[in-house]
Amino acid sequence: MTDRSGRRRARRIAIGTVVVLALAGMNGPALYRFGSAKYHEYKINQPEYKAANGKWEIVEFPEELRQNTIHAALLHTGKVLLVAGSGNNQKNFNAKKFDTRLWDPVKGTIKEIPTPKDLFCTGHTQLADGKLLIAGGTKRYEKLKGDVTKAGGLMIVHNENPDKPITLPAGTKFTGKENGKTFVSKDPVLVPRAKKRFDPETGKFLGNDPGLGRIYVEAQKSGRKYETGTQDNYTVQGLSGTDERNTYGIAEKLALDKKDFQGIKDAFEFDPVAEKYIKVDPMNEARWYPTLTTMSDGKILTLSGLDEIGQLVPGKNELYDPKTKKWAYTEKERQFPTYPNISLMQDGRMFYSGANAGYGPDDVGRDPGIWDVKTNKFTKVTGMSDQKLLETAGTVLLPPAQDEKYMVIGGGGVGESRESSNKTRIIDLLADNPQFEDGPELEKGTRYPQASILPDDSVLISGGSEDYRGRGDSNIFQARLYDAKDNTMKRVADPLVGRNYHSGSILLPDGRVMIFGSDSLYADKANTKPGKFEQRIEIYTPPYLYQGSRPTLSGGPKTIARGESGTFKSEHASSIKSARLIRPSVSTHVTDIDQRSIALDVEKSADGVTLTVPENRNLVLPGWYMLFVTDDQGTPSEAQWVKIT
Repeated sequence: MTDRSGRRRARRIAIGTVVVLALAGMNGPALYRFGSAKYHEYKINQPEYKAANGKWEIVEFPEELRQNTIHAALLHTGKVLLVAGSGNNQKNFNAKKFDTRLWDPVKGTIKEIPTPKDLFCTGHTQLADGKLLIAGGTKRYEKLKGDVTKAGGLMIVHNENPDKPITLPAGTKFTGKENGKTFVSKDPVLVPRAKKRFDPETGKFLGNDPGLGRIYVEAQKSGRKYETGTQDNYTVQGLSGTDERNTYGIAEKLALDKKDFQGIKDAFEFDPVAEKYIKVDPMNEARWYPTLTTMSDGKILTLSGLDEIGQLVPGKNELYDPKTKKWAYTEKERQFPTYPNISLMQDGRMFYSGANAGYGPDDVGRDPGIWDVKTNKFTKVTGMSDQKLLETAGTVLLPPAQDEKYMVIGGGGVGESRESSNKTRIIDLLADNPQFEDGPELEKGTRYPQASILPDDSVLISGGSEDYRGRGDSNIFQARLYDAKDNTMKRVADPLVGRNYHSGSILLPDGRVMIFGSDSLYADKANTKPGKFEQRIEIYTPPYLYQGSRPTLSGGPKTIARGESGTFKSEHASSIKSARLIRPSVSTHVTDIDQRSIALDVEKSADGVTLTVPENRNLVLPGWYMLFVTDDQGTPSEAQWVKIT
């Protein structure tokens, strides 16, 4: 009896062993992956790992409060403005569903803000009084070839009358002299009067240069037979007398080709205290994908963008005066691709890194250089590696800003190119003959890299994708800390979320970095499934916040003039090594013109520090800054908000 039961038990064990071995054989890879994932999770949460590499965490917003964040700005209240507009969603656009949220990273609260226009792909910058200037946005979504039913395109309207401008209302009809086809304007257009031209030496009258207006026109009916193939002159119906003689249109091919996004002229200031948009005068030009940046005199230079007919604004740049809330054209014209990365130098000129976010000819405005806006003199700089791969590249003014060194990170080919660069390039604008030199390389070619300056003079470089909009499942799950002092790059903890197009990063007052957005074209490696907008926000805690206690900073003035000093209390005054003013970020499309980190002179006492602000207005722009002090271990304090007047 005992032997029989023992044999049965042995048989069951043998069978069970065979089953377990068989299951292990079939599921080995899955079990291995499961075990590897658990070990990785364990490893990255160990204190010594976080102290060396930092840590990434996902912020979970309630589902009803998530959005397609396109733009983000840190406000001097400590809250973050998250702007989606229509969020690259045409259904939202058609329903006029425009979205803005205000997130408090300390309290974790989220507030919905009424959004007056579609601020999708707008431009923005910090103003001296703490408000945020926002200009441009979306008038019409693009129409892909195949979705366009009526032939249309750009009509250049000429006015040869030197005595008066002429306004043509929406619905004006243009008929081709050669092709006989009629096209109708979608919007009104003001055509300036002609300019009389004289010989500068003799004063002899040479003729008139016609005033030019740009308008989108389309055929009255659908169908390919209404397309035109070549340039033609067009008569303007409904005019008489001198207007009829002096006004006409010229258009190239008017066809069923793809029609690009169209911009708006609207502009607003966002008030961080009232927490609302305030309408100001509109721009002279409609703009979609514009760059806004502060000039030496405090006016805001506004560049590029697609206009109200989907054409690149032809070099008509504008200045916004925060005192009068008015816009005026610059005296000279210069054309750039959309979202050009341009910022103010310490001598008052502008530095253009060559990085941009897309639209525009591949042979106009692509060269990096130094630009004097008043004289319109543009001096090209050389040495840029992979210069044809600067679209979707990142640009950062390396800390401290006094050194005036810029880094250009990665980038790709024009348009939907598959090419991308793994280069970083650095230029010292204080050198006698500034030229780019290669810095440390990235492991992979990288479009859309995010770059945030940290209080310890390092730069967090993270995310991006190898291909256009993450195509081919090419998101890069890597992050690095670049040391501006040593020109070295260190791999740190890997992000949890892939980021490409429509993403950005913001340094928070507690020294952490938030990463938002991402808009993959496809959701699979084979490029067969449509992508989904990434709504999760991720926070990176740098290694310096895992080193133990951090220095304190309290008291002191809330306002300091350039060249003046302020005294702050600190329980760790003896260990404080440096102090930085960091301008709060405004980020979109790999473009963050505002961020810069300025070194302050430090004088220590027994219970505090006295910090002196540099005098150069072009270095220290008026406005609100985060003030950090960092100890001899590289650990920063939490920021104090200080207004520089």
